[in-house]
Amino acid sequence: MSEKLPSAICGAEDRPLNLGGFQIPCYVLEDGKRVLIQGGVIRALDMKQGTAGRGGGDRLAKFISTKGINPFVSEELAAMIKNPIKFRTTKGALAYGYEATILADLCDAVLDARKDGKLHYQQVHIADQCEILVRGFARVGIIALVDEATGYQETRDKDALRAILDAYLRKELAAWAKRFPDDFYKEMFRLRNWQWKGMSVNRPSIVGHYTNDLIYERLAPNILNELESKNPKNETTGRRKSKHHQWLTDDVGHPALAQHLHAIIGFMRASTTWAQFYRLVQRAFPKRGSQLVLPMDID
Repeated sequence: MSEKLPSAICGAEDRPLNLGGFQIPCYVLEDGKRVLIQGGVIRALDMKQGTAGRGGGDRLAKFISTKGINPFVSEELAAMIKNPIKFRTTKGALAYGYEATILADLCDAVLDARKDGKLHYQQVHIADQCEILVRGFARVGIIALVDEATGYQETRDKDALRAILDAYLRKELAAWAKRFPDDFYKEMFRLRNWQWKGMSVNRPSIVGHYTNDLIYERLAPNILNELESKNPKNETTGRRKSKHHQWLTDDVGHPALAQHLHAIIGFMRASTTWAQFYRLVQRAFPKRGSQLVLPMDID
């Protein structure tokens, strides 16, 4: 029975991490680990390959075990170097790698050993390489660099967006309950210089566009597009079966809506013209990731 290995979801040999003038192939695994190919790390450190290409990693393991380096290498770092990650690349090939963050830790250990004068003369060139690499990244930045090189940044952002939308939006339609205070519409009519005839009178269709622009496009990233997908218009009547707010979750979506509405109504009350009000909204609540562009007649 073949060994079940983790698989890379992003990365390719032709999309390496460019670091300090060196190119190190890198991947992101299905569990989110960012890995640097073992051979690439060894080449970047200007070491001889040894049997590392066959998965043993003996050259790097022997290096950290030497008298001059060993006192500066933590047990955790040593364990990761001696036990490289075995995985499948995006093309299905077998590969060995290390978590991306160990490169910074390894460079720190080598440079500390050099600072204390513990390096063997044959190891000095490795310290020089470490110094070059350190100049090319910071420990907190290596993850972002790998994400960009592998293309995982786009996947990561989509996953983060989905998590936000899942928190705001429910899976099934909820019963209707009044969520928009009358003052929201009264103040809108006042600022637009429209005659207010009460909530029982049908409002102009542009009010729906204003509501989308002022509320849903600014409530959370891409939330209006998701709502329109869940709650489409009837092709015949042009109406929706439900109100957008019926799709918001009770624990996150509705509290966020209430808070946002309270702020918007406050800006309305503080403004004497629609243009003044809209400028305040644009400054305080810029649109979040929506593609929809609506004419707001602010002049």
